[in-house]
Amino acid sequence: MAVKRDDDFFWEGVDEGKLLVQSCSDCGKLRHPPRPMCPHCQSVASESVQLSGKGTVYSWLISKHPTQPDAEPRTVVLLDTDEGTRLVGNMLAGETVTVGDCVQFAVGEFHGMRLPMFTTKVA
Repeated sequence: MAVKRDDDFFWEGVDEGKLLVQSCSDCGKLRHPPRPMCPHCQSVASESVQLSGKGTVYSWLISKHPTQPDAEPRTVVLLDTDEGTRLVGNMLAGETVTVGDCVQFAVGEFHGMRLPMFTTKVA
């Protein structure tokens, strides 16, 4: 039997085009990144919930790969979701942002891997 990691549900959600986070089954607080115990009430009971995918850029930076100087730079954002959790993610290629911009969850692909990304094209 394969052991499940605390974040397996998150990556399964990305594969399905969903943005999922943990919710404490006892106190209801959302938490990300996933972890085995609630930092608010110390419960080990949790479930995954789907977020709207909408959020506001809290901060951002341009990241360049240190050992591949020709690699395309990427915009990395720290955002507050509408539901109140804070996440880190990349913007879709070619998109720029500023603090306070509204963004929407999107699934991007990098080297054949589906990754959670964000776009300024908010529905």
